[in-house]
Amino acid sequence: MKDIDDTKQPLLEHLIELRRRLLWCLAALAVAFFTCLYFARDIFAVLVQPLLKAGQGRLIYTDIFEAFFVEVKVALFAALMLSFPVIAIQLWRFVAPGLYAKEKNAFLPFLLMTPLFFAGGASFAYFVAMPWALQFLLSYQGNVGGIQQEALPGVGNYLTFVTRFLFGFGAAFLLPILLMILERAGIVTREQLAKSRRYAIVGAAAVAAVLTPPDAVSMLMLMVPLYGLYEFAILAIRITHWRAARKARRSGRPIESEIVPGYQTEEGPEAPPGGGRVGGSGPI
Repeated sequence: MKDIDDTKQPLLEHLIELRRRLLWCLAALAVAFFTCLYFARDIFAVLVQPLLKAGQGRLIYTDIFEAFFVEVKVALFAALMLSFPVIAIQLWRFVAPGLYAKEKNAFLPFLLMTPLFFAGGASFAYFVAMPWALQFLLSYQGNVGGIQQEALPGVGNYLTFVTRFLFGFGAAFLLPILLMILERAGIVTREQLAKSRRYAIVGAAAVAAVLTPPDAVSMLMLMVPLYGLYEFAILAIRITHWRAARKARRSGRPIESEIVPGYQTEEGPEAPPGGGRVGGSGPI
């Protein structure tokens, strides 16, 4: 069995293969879009539940076309979610023939974990972050200097709010996968990640400021989990190195940098993952 598909193909055949994969992606997206368009109101009814639980029972629209375009955007939003597995599979089938078997085994688990982590981030946004943020933002209603201040959110404005939260938190929760891929590719090391915690905090704050509405509650709701995921990635890399080193030692193979990048032989395969706390040394 060959370690890699070394069949020579001209550039034109690669472009034809790329076009075929893109057509499959567009077809999956189109089918999902028209299916979701039929159920657009039902999907939007699910998206407005956090607003309803926050005590806001009205949505308005002032543009005659706004409600229609909101349903189209809802259908497109849901279609991207549903068609992502097909798009990921087509991308993998286009890239996989150019990878060695070891590279395929290394990167395939990350591809499989991507929708799970994204769904976890979107779920955290829907069930935790959005209700808290809405409770805070809607608390400004009431009497202000003798004038009754009332929130009347528009359907388009609320959909933008929801999609920013879901996509923002979903993408942010992919941070561990991204860091583990960069470490596996040798671009960064575990030691570099451990020494860059102060920059990670600043980066988490910047990402939260961009992806969330401009209020402190929403920013903190994303910033804290984002930095926690950074620490989780360091711990996951440490455990991966430890398990690979122990497996190599038991099979009698040498512990080389190709097997366990960045592995320090003085810790030993029977030590706890990394021999201590996350990003440091010494006993737990």
